[in-house]
Amino acid sequence: MGFSKSAKLALGAVAVMGALAHSSVYAQSVAVTSIVEHPALDSIKDGVKDTLNKAGYTEAKGLNWQFQTAQGNTAIAAQIARKFVGDKPDVIVAIATPSAQAVVAATKSIPVVYSAVTDPVAAQLVKSMEPSGTNVSGVSDALALEKQVDLIKKVVPDAKRVGMVYNPGEANSVVVVKQMRELLAKDGMSLVEATAARTVDVGAAARSLVGKVDVIYTNTDNNVVSAYESLVKVGIDAKIPLIASDTDSVKRGAIAALGVNYYDLGVQTGKMVIKILKGQKPGDMASETSDKLELFVNPGAAKKQGVTLSDAFVKSAKQIVE
Repeated sequence: MGFSKSAKLALGAVAVMGALAHSSVYAQSVAVTSIVEHPALDSIKDGVKDTLNKAGYTEAKGLNWQFQTAQGNTAIAAQIARKFVGDKPDVIVAIATPSAQAVVAATKSIPVVYSAVTDPVAAQLVKSMEPSGTNVSGVSDALALEKQVDLIKKVVPDAKRVGMVYNPGEANSVVVVKQMRELLAKDGMSLVEATAARTVDVGAAARSLVGKVDVIYTNTDNNVVSAYESLVKVGIDAKIPLIASDTDSVKRGAIAALGVNYYDLGVQTGKMVIKILKGQKPGDMASETSDKLELFVNPGAAKKQGVTLSDAFVKSAKQIVE
């Protein structure tokens, strides 16, 4: 049985619409902003992108992916946030506290998924870790600080004075400093603080701790992690052990770190993004944390910083960095 010309045209239109509908399933836009480029935050970005790609959201199928970093500058972070809001993507992913604060301040309507924010409540991104009812959800890299204190004691059993270099302008760091001060006091230890408002200040801040501390602990402060090599130089020169809270810093010269796997955190973040692309509202999704902590140990760094690690401690590591 043949079709009339008009019927053929109608069928053709249906086929074209079907093809368009099929191709536009993945024709969505995700804009990613990060406060600074360093290995931990770069791993998150890669984890998000790989997760989207595995789910079929690829640039070949029409995914519009864009990424911008603020190079550690909060004013640039605000500019990027405003640009992204103007672009009207389907989801904005904001990596690290200052970038997340900039994006959340810039839009109340575009879905925002934060990642690697230590305390999203203190940073005023969400009211609690429960579903926010707003356009915001995400994944925190909050660490159980009791475990961080235990790690310090395992590496430097006699430590009494713990040094910490941090940026007072990062809400995530201010929270950790306050909590560490209280936790260390319970163990008869004290916190000695040195502030570094810019990446270039990190080395001088670390040098100011020489002679005043038995060990230096670093949290996931973006300024400090960006300039970690300058801390390592001080640790080696002054024989002060360095303990980090992100495992990538162990590869760069810290003795040990008990931290989240930032690539896995990116995968977790990517899964939230996919739920939103499929129609879920961020306000209906509870904020998440990672409970998978990994111990990385660098015996070579320990030797250079004047510390002898027990064989049992080294063997307990998920990864031994040579």
